[in-house]
Amino acid sequence: MKIKPVILCGGAGTRLWPSSKKNLPKQFIDWGGWTLFGKTLERIKSSIFDYPIITTNSAYLNLVKKYLSKYKIKKYRIILEPFKKNTAPAILSSALIKEIPYNQPMIFFTSDNLIGKIGLFNKSINLHKRYLNEKNIFIFGIKPSSPSSEYGYFITKKISKNLNKVDQFIEKPNKNEAKIIIKKNGYMNSGMFFIRKDAIIRNFKKYQYKIFKNCCDAVNKSKMYKNVYYLNKSSFKKLQEISFDYAILEKSKNINGIKLNIPLIDLGNWKEIW
Repeated sequence: MKIKPVILCGGAGTRLWPSSKKNLPKQFIDWGGWTLFGKTLERIKSSIFDYPIITTNSAYLNLVKKYLSKYKIKKYRIILEPFKKNTAPAILSSALIKEIPYNQPMIFFTSDNLIGKIGLFNKSINLHKRYLNEKNIFIFGIKPSSPSSEYGYFITKKISKNLNKVDQFIEKPNKNEAKIIIKKNGYMNSGMFFIRKDAIIRNFKKYQYKIFKNCCDAVNKSKMYKNVYYLNKSSFKKLQEISFDYAILEKSKNINGIKLNIPLIDLGNWKEIW
């Protein structure tokens, strides 16, 4: 079974104001013939991936369709959120659509990361696919090149040859704390997740049942038109605005870290762009 890529494409990129205008977040900014969203679409063209799902909102729908056409991606699904509710509802609602098999491996990409060494990245994804089950979650860590307070980190302990269990999360430490974390072999949390559909459902049922119930209602009452799922407004409005990290990762006991030595930048500030 191929891996289902889901691209989270609802963020506004406000740290780059005024270049990120209301309807032009950083994933769509043209940096001279390329965009971060375009780079993400290029990345999912690997043979290990199935057709993509893109979660976004109505303000970005035409832009998303424009880039799907530009990169000749003919088969896709778009999940259209009526309100911005952060990554937890976005991840769950994309997994709940009925055409996705219950044991489907899914990988969640943000639309605004610039990633290098794609071959090495995809090889690591394929290697860990066999270890996915109905309970666990894999997160991707990037080896830090220098201490930074812009990112969260995690520390792991080895439990087998290819598995590193996440032992501790540290959310955006100061630079001195980041130096200590790096000495302990801590990795930057990339914000990308690798998980099966049944594990998503199981974790939300266990830790965030109210979100699970309202998301189910929003998906079950959605309308589909030309590859776009329009989630039900009244059900989606009831959802708590919360990230996947806070909703699930900080509560789950079954999280493994995939540790990568590849370049990753989110171009979230002018220093990184420079």
